[in-house]
Amino acid sequence: MLSPLRRYLPILDWGRRYDRATLGNDLLAAVIVTIMLIPQSLAYALLAGLPPEAGLYASIAPILLYTVFGTSRVLAVGPVAVVSLMTAAAIGQVATEGSMGYAAAALSLALLSGGILLLMGVFRLGFLANFLSHPVIAGFITASGILIATSQLKHVLGIPAEGHTLIELVQSLLAHLYQINWITLLIGASATGFLFWVRKGLKPLLLRMGLGAGAADIATKAGPVAAVVTATALTALLRLDLQGVAIVGAVPQSLPPLTLPDFSPDLLSMLLVPALLISVIGFVESISVAQTLAAKKRQRIDPDQELIGLGAANIGAAFTGGYPVTGGFSRSVVNYDAGAETPAAGAFTALGLAIAALALTPLIFFLPKAVLAATIIVAVISLVDFSILRRAWAYSKADFAAVLATVLLTLGLGVEVGVSAGVIVSLLLYLYKASRPHVAEVGLVPGTQHFRNIHRHKVETDPTLLTLRVDESLFFANARFLEDLILGRVAGDSPVKHVVLMCSAVNEIDLSALESLEAINARLAEMGVGFHLSEVKGPVMDRLEQTHFLDALNGTVFLSQWDAMQQLTPGAAAAQT
Repeated sequence: MLSPLRRYLPILDWGRRYDRATLGNDLLAAVIVTIMLIPQSLAYALLAGLPPEAGLYASIAPILLYTVFGTSRVLAVGPVAVVSLMTAAAIGQVATEGSMGYAAAALSLALLSGGILLLMGVFRLGFLANFLSHPVIAGFITASGILIATSQLKHVLGIPAEGHTLIELVQSLLAHLYQINWITLLIGASATGFLFWVRKGLKPLLLRMGLGAGAADIATKAGPVAAVVTATALTALLRLDLQGVAIVGAVPQSLPPLTLPDFSPDLLSMLLVPALLISVIGFVESISVAQTLAAKKRQRIDPDQELIGLGAANIGAAFTGGYPVTGGFSRSVVNYDAGAETPAAGAFTALGLAIAALALTPLIFFLPKAVLAATIIVAVISLVDFSILRRAWAYSKADFAAVLATVLLTLGLGVEVGVSAGVIVSLLLYLYKASRPHVAEVGLVPGTQHFRNIHRHKVETDPTLLTLRVDESLFFANARFLEDLILGRVAGDSPVKHVVLMCSAVNEIDLSALESLEAINARLAEMGVGFHLSEVKGPVMDRLEQTHFLDALNGTVFLSQWDAMQQLTPGAAAAQT
């Protein structure tokens, strides 16, 4: 009876094998990730334009729900930088930051995102994410990292600034530079420098001092907490808030509340497209991390079930005061490195965050927002990867143009335009490449029965025989290209008496392509040229046999290209034997 349920409830699979050793490893990982997540959750809520407690709330119920429905053993679900930025951009268009409507819109956005992900999972649409070009997504994330870091400079400088594009942000920052709060700048710059040093230099220092690798790693992960504690204590003791240093202020001391999203049709319609984009980007980021970490332990990730897990997590966030979430790269890597063995580590992390929400929130009243901004800046700098432009330029100019366009549009017009452009460019790039398949004219390798590209190998050909190998399935997007190529080639080469289409790489022929083949056959017959097929795969042949194409074919279907050459150019074939 449990077998069908395990497809949708992976906890029934790993839960029955849970033991004391696994519990110990999961608890240790949870402690480390919780220490990391407390300041990070607060910071990402700030990035989304929401109260800091929203970050904690978005890291509790969603993690618990993913524990039940997710397939990754180590993926840590919660607020992430890019989704937080996209949330701020989406909600900023329908509500004013700080208002009740803004928080309600965040809940609605999470609900829509969760619903989209859940439906995609139920209908097994995870494959759609494969149509997003990885270089384009990398370009979008790089541009988003720049936008995020720039947007946080206002908190480090202690000045007001607004904008959703790089130009708007820079102009706003420059216009308010005269309002810099120097104490805030000192706190923000010190925290940023300290966190960068913690990330790069603290662990080697502790190891040189003789501390064990495990303890040094925990101390490094606790670096942001140290920055938060120190800055909060100094601000409280010196009352720096009275000197213009912006602080977090009062944070509710409670577990995540039960909340109800705004179901207004007008609001939902305005948030639908942003929710779709957030769902797609969040899923791509999450599945990439999950599959990378699963491969290291030879574990399997089910993309469709991951959609259900992430969908459930977002719906949970919508009803517990959160906002859209997904699997985070940095926290998942930390979870993996800390020894997490099952999703139960996430559940223990949620428990730790719940304790923090109940007991520790009064202690962050004097936490400077500049420190949270520093936490975000240090976290997102790792997202910025300009090397993708260099690699794309070296490998494919088309990919380079797509990545560059995505980066520039994201920086210049904002994240929604940027990610929309990325999705559109990915699809256009795919369609362009699919519409112009690689077609090679092949000849016989001397002394063998193998056929290779005449432009790459020394091969033997016969002027009366034209053999073209199509390295792609034939469908509506490329059918006309093949038709024009064959007819153009034959029209300019009068000695050709036979054309053989070598189909060894053709996995499918759709109706549009079939009509093009029929047109090619008819035109070649009018020219007195035979049209033949060779090395047709079984499933493709099965489909062709259900049509009248083979009856109308003026040539033959050969089992192999060697058979075709033997029959159509017996003189050339005899020379090889």
